[in-house]
Amino acid sequence: MFKWLAWKKSTEESKPHSLTIDGLKEQIKSQLIVGSDLAFRNIKRDGQKLVLCYMNSLIDKNALDEFIIAPIQKNTHTEWTSEALVQILSIADLSAQNQLDDVVEGINVGKVYIYVEGQPYGILGNVSKTVERGIEKAETESLVYGPKIAFTESLSGNINILRQNIKDKNLCMEDFTVGTRTKAEVKLIYIKDIADEKNVNKFREKISQIEIDHVAGSTVLGQLIENNSWTVFPQLVTTELPDRVSIALMRGKVVVLMDRSPDALYGPTPFFTFFESTEDVYMRWNMGLALRFLRLQAAFLSVLLTPAYVAVLTYHYEVIPSPLLVSLGQSRANVPFPPVFEALLLEFFIELLREAGARLPTKVGQTMGIVGGIVIGQAAVDAGFTSNILIIIIALSALGSFTTPSYLMGTAIRMVRFPIILLAGFWGGIGIMIAFCFFIIHLIKLDTMGGSYLSPVYPLRWRDLGYSFFRVPTQYLSKRPLTNHPIDVQRFSPQKAKKKDVDE
Repeated sequence: MFKWLAWKKSTEESKPHSLTIDGLKEQIKSQLIVGSDLAFRNIKRDGQKLVLCYMNSLIDKNALDEFIIAPIQKNTHTEWTSEALVQILSIADLSAQNQLDDVVEGINVGKVYIYVEGQPYGILGNVSKTVERGIEKAETESLVYGPKIAFTESLSGNINILRQNIKDKNLCMEDFTVGTRTKAEVKLIYIKDIADEKNVNKFREKISQIEIDHVAGSTVLGQLIENNSWTVFPQLVTTELPDRVSIALMRGKVVVLMDRSPDALYGPTPFFTFFESTEDVYMRWNMGLALRFLRLQAAFLSVLLTPAYVAVLTYHYEVIPSPLLVSLGQSRANVPFPPVFEALLLEFFIELLREAGARLPTKVGQTMGIVGGIVIGQAAVDAGFTSNILIIIIALSALGSFTTPSYLMGTAIRMVRFPIILLAGFWGGIGIMIAFCFFIIHLIKLDTMGGSYLSPVYPLRWRDLGYSFFRVPTQYLSKRPLTNHPIDVQRFSPQKAKKKDVDE
């Protein structure tokens, strides 16, 4: 049933032999420098000696007593051997082990090592206890329509939620481990007859090539497997919504879940994917289309409104209508700074308020953001630091960036605004066009796990526009997006989806 390996360190030659209990303790203590947290429980019977090795803080003591110690003590008729222990212990997760490195690793994740003196191997039993929070409402991605539950830090719990959402026999999950010192379990998830094998292989290759001592979470894992780590634009979607992950899987994308991380990654994810919300699916198509356009327009205005203000007031007064020019002149009459410095100063204030509001407790943060924005804005105008019109423009730009469903993309939009403002202050409208062309070229050069970042606009795929740029009625989305290169392209038969006359 088990393949017995030699009791050895991984760097030494395999030499099968048994150990005394004292020798076992010394070897484990030499590898685990944990002080009083490491515990040993000795049990004797008829001249035989047995020891349990475990971490006090990582095990469920009730499970240890009920499923390991009690069966061993009650069994008085069978001689203690490793094979006999496997038969009497009522634990599903049991494995035979006699390699020191693997035993230490097992103890370090909450397993108990059971060893009978004189035996060539021992048994690792999983009685780990994990601290988990219950399923809660999504915090970073709030919704009006659709399921409200979010992923938690429990990998098994997240997989349970995902399997309840997708009851497909072809849902595949592959196991990986990342981290050389602190090992973390990673799941690669996809639907076998939908996801493109090339995309799956890219994720496999990227994850298996990670050589780092510790991966703090799934967002850090995403940074390690992205192709371009210098750009501000995210190349994989990070989400805490199980239904968003389910929709992505059904479209042929590949998902990554990591233990002790409440976020999922999936890809390939082009630029326009970051402006999609699951509410677009749950709403009627025309409402979803209007909201999606609103987000895209808001992001565009968020990037260009403030630079346009700086460029116009610095170099292009002639484009301003005369009535507005008078009010602009009156508003800026007491401002001693050039428009570019004025805009950068207010943008800095807005970012400062946003960051302070995010770090404070929820109720305090909301109050601080509202009151701080009003007080600082009014005080800045009264003191002559800025004009009323720029306050309005900066507020609109901030609101535009907040409409983006993806927090990472919203942050990227706010970051690219600063260099565009500087170029607008140096060269006016020409500086804005230079920055705009630079970012377009940069987005064209980017890729997401081998796919085009601006797909389906570049290269143009008309059929895929209904999944990203537009939102069309579901009955016209009979085929999955070609951007993901799905194996099973057809979602449903268009002929069967056509509505028939009631009289037929």
